[in-house]
Amino acid sequence: MSLATKSPPKPTNFRVGAVLVNLDDSSITMDGFTLECPGNTHAEESCFIKLAEQNSTSEERLAETIKAPHALYTTMEPCFKRLSGKLPCVERVLRQKSWITKVYVGVQEPETFVGQNTGRRVLEDAGIEFNLVPGLEADILQIATAGHLAPEA
Repeated sequence: MSLATKSPPKPTNFRVGAVLVNLDDSSITMDGFTLECPGNTHAEESCFIKLAEQNSTSEERLAETIKAPHALYTTMEPCFKRLSGKLPCVERVLRQKSWITKVYVGVQEPETFVGQNTGRRVLEDAGIEFNLVPGLEADILQIATAGHLAPEA
């Protein structure tokens, strides 16, 4: 959750943190947070951008470089649709499914911006194990929604 707090509060996005963990040795390969990289980036996208830079490749070609199995830990379910028109995080994860074999999320994406998120089903249908980790929902949502306008009574 501490990564998510690094994201600037805005009314138009959720503050999310993400970590890629190598399943062979439990080491953290990369982390990221919403708006960390230029261009309205989501947390997962920031992880992939930074990992690609570290490996002198592109995000699209990471699967050619990373071979060890990894898990993606993210405070919020990866998005399945982006209002900005950018590639959704679910699609970004699917591009890396040869090495991202598990996804752990702290909370499902609220329906605030794009309605019901079908990302879990898409990931599971692609053979990626999806795990919702209970217990931190209230804390995650408090951080994620900082900067959002309060609903009118």
